[in-house]
Amino acid sequence: MNKWLNSIYSYFALYLLVLVLLFTAANTGHFDLNSVIRLFGITILYYISYKRKKLSLWIFTSMLFGIEVGITFPLFGLEMERLGTIFLRLIKSLVAPLILSTLVVGIAGHSNIKQLGRIGLKSIIYFEVVTTFALLIGLLAINLTKAGEGVNVEVREADRAKSEMLLKQTEVGHERDHIVEIFPENIAKAITNNEILQVVVFSVIFAIGLGMVQKEEPKRLMIGFFEGLSEIMFKFTDIVMYFAPVAVFGALAATIAKSGLDILYNLLQLVLTLYGALVAFVVLVLIPIALISKIKLKDFWKAIQEPVSLAFATASSEAALPKAMENLEKFGVSKKVVGFVLPTGYSFNLDGTTLYLSLATVFIAQMCGVDMSIGEQIGICLMLMLTSKGVAGVRGASFVILAGAAATIKGVTIDKVSIILAVDALMDMARTSINVIGNCLATVVIAKSEKEFHPVEGGIE
Repeated sequence: MNKWLNSIYSYFALYLLVLVLLFTAANTGHFDLNSVIRLFGITILYYISYKRKKLSLWIFTSMLFGIEVGITFPLFGLEMERLGTIFLRLIKSLVAPLILSTLVVGIAGHSNIKQLGRIGLKSIIYFEVVTTFALLIGLLAINLTKAGEGVNVEVREADRAKSEMLLKQTEVGHERDHIVEIFPENIAKAITNNEILQVVVFSVIFAIGLGMVQKEEPKRLMIGFFEGLSEIMFKFTDIVMYFAPVAVFGALAATIAKSGLDILYNLLQLVLTLYGALVAFVVLVLIPIALISKIKLKDFWKAIQEPVSLAFATASSEAALPKAMENLEKFGVSKKVVGFVLPTGYSFNLDGTTLYLSLATVFIAQMCGVDMSIGEQIGICLMLMLTSKGVAGVRGASFVILAGAAATIKGVTIDKVSIILAVDALMDMARTSINVIGNCLATVVIAKSEKEFHPVEGGIE
């Protein structure tokens, strides 16, 4: 009886929401038959999501709802941005303690410093090889489509202002010694600032120290404490994930309301080239790696579909990190590999972002009428291999790296680089998703190579 009542209440709430939105649309001049059809279609999808109880389906439906609201009710969509912001703040609050507890339990509980060194070396080699393929596929794609040739788009004042703001915000980041910045001077400060690499370094050293403690009682107590913390943080993650569909709706509604669709038509070829290149990267690089490593693609996708959906909808790797860690552990990857490889990859294995940077740099040159030789493009690739890792964790890092690379090309101005900001949100969603897929795959591959992967039957529902 209660289940039946809950179902009725859910129906009623959804249709009430649709009626409110339609009433709002009618009073703002946005009411039309297409809006009615789309909104009722989304309502049906919400019902299917409710029946199947799949987070990824809830997120997908909320994405569609967010797009619809952003198009039909742009002012309302802008107000919904705070929903996404609240979700990201909650996610950031749990990332550091989750990494700390997972790494300490994984390393101190089964301390083997030589193995940890091997995992680190394998990770760095893997990251460099795969990101090099990403750079080359980005170059190949833009040279095939020549999406920048003949594009004549005026720079919007909002995009020019945003580009100037991003460059100013990251000036301090360029002055830092990025190698020194990996090591924390204050762990509380590192956690507060969400410096993931610093948290990883502290956690590894702390865990090794704990593993070296001779007295069993204090060692057992500390490991027990961090095991408890790890379990609690995963439950914290589950609670926050209930808010994910609402956050996805708010984030996409605001993104579409801000950007609009008009500018998309002018830069559609660029967006399609990027999406096509990212699909090619998955098919030509990531899937073969998974097959060579004998990873079951269906089971792997089941494990990562929720974090990937989150990454796409929010354009934030951080939003997906806690769920990715939880699901990979359920998939059978050991705590030490999940805790070390996954967070490290978020700084050094940005496959989607790296591909985007090589593609976008040549696009800007084409738009400015500059014909780059193969040698010049390879030179840009070599520079991007270094700089794409140099400002990890800095807000607006992708744009800053892109502006720096474009500045080395004669005939390119910062105004032309700013044009890309008009569709950056749409491209960011795609490249962030590939970043998450690439890092999850890297984690499983490294785990298998170290015999730290033990598939769990029914681990991922």
